[in-house]
Amino acid sequence: MPRRNPSQAAALSEAEITVRRELVADVEKLAGEIGERNMNRYPQLQAAAEFIERSLRQAGLAPRRDSYELRGRTCHNIEVEIRGTRPEIVMVGAHYDSVFGCPGANDNGSGVAALLALARRFSGKTPGKTLRFVAFVNEEPPFFQTAEMGSLVYAKRCKERGDRITAMISLETIGYFSDQPGSQKYPAAGLGFFYPSKGNFIGFASDTGSRALLREVVSAFRASGRLPCEGAALPAAIPGIGWSDHWAFWQCGYPAIMVTDTAPFRYPHYHEPTDTPEKLDYDRFALVVSGMEKVIAELVK
Repeated sequence: MPRRNPSQAAALSEAEITVRRELVADVEKLAGEIGERNMNRYPQLQAAAEFIERSLRQAGLAPRRDSYELRGRTCHNIEVEIRGTRPEIVMVGAHYDSVFGCPGANDNGSGVAALLALARRFSGKTPGKTLRFVAFVNEEPPFFQTAEMGSLVYAKRCKERGDRITAMISLETIGYFSDQPGSQKYPAAGLGFFYPSKGNFIGFASDTGSRALLREVVSAFRASGRLPCEGAALPAAIPGIGWSDHWAFWQCGYPAIMVTDTAPFRYPHYHEPTDTPEKLDYDRFALVVSGMEKVIAELVK
């Protein structure tokens, strides 16, 4: 059963309870029913893509496959666009593959479930800036930070088309929290002096070039007041800072940040067969999504 924290559950609004229900169902579909999904489990990778497409269609959206060939097989980035009144684009992305040998509940079933929940909430609205949701394929090794990485293929196509992306937000491993002292680690020793020792917050990370976007997002998230958060704009060379699809957009000159529970620096089941749906804290996970809905609404004004 999904983890519950009675005090957190009591704090959820009716809208957040609905979000929580969706997150549980979608993570269990991806990591429980479908399970490991990658090029070694190609039918499962395709099943995940079809599930995402079906979910987006059910939300009243029109998903499109942005496909490419990889080692004799067709792989799909899946996008939906909610056209705004201006040409600038705010993009929200999450990768739907899982690492070899892992069902990927938190990494990155949590990101995909959040992407779907957010897409549902913006469906039918007319934003100022155009809003684009993209589910990326092949983020995990051996494709990570290579020309075969789904998000890099996609980002390069955006650059070639001249897409005016003003913000890219990568949802990466966002469902695990801990109130235990010492549960939060950091990639550089000095960071522990400035950031909490408990893994009870959601993190926002960027390179120094995306510092302005990071500050805007953190400010908007904190204004929602629903969950503690921390932000860091650090050199891309620091381990973990570029460990998701936002890295691909940096390569093409776009401002991009990652939303994360910090993955291996907190989550004991990272890239393990034990990364299963019941490990997630769905109450605080729902608060992340609730906060990100408000962030995105601010970005697309």
